[in-house]
Amino acid sequence: MRRIGLAAGFLAVLSLAAILIAIFLHDAPPPPDAPTGRERYARFCASCHGGSGRGSWNATLSLIRPGNLADRSRMQGLTDQYLADLIKHGGAPIGKPGMPAFGFHLTDDEVRELVTYVRTLSAAAR
Repeated sequence: MRRIGLAAGFLAVLSLAAILIAIFLHDAPPPPDAPTGRERYARFCASCHGGSGRGSWNATLSLIRPGNLADRSRMQGLTDQYLADLIKHGGAPIGKPGMPAFGFHLTDDEVRELVTYVRTLSAAAR
């Protein structure tokens, strides 16, 4: 009985530590004068993909593996239309169920701005 209590206590402490790490390592919001694509990325994408596009602590703690948007070779093989469709319709139609659909939240112009910003993440990762 004592071992169960120790194990439960250890798991509680470990969970609390993970939550605190996630809070302190959370990406800062973009400045008010940031391009709109960056602001939308911070609002809709950074919680999983991280500020740099390489993934976030939130995703890691949730055992989610979002695509690495900073991987230049991977991103070069994806068309803007593919990325726009993925953002609008989510990943479920193409076998990537972890990616939610944002078509109800974003207009076509906003999706294009977001795709343009996402492209800068792989360009900046040289």
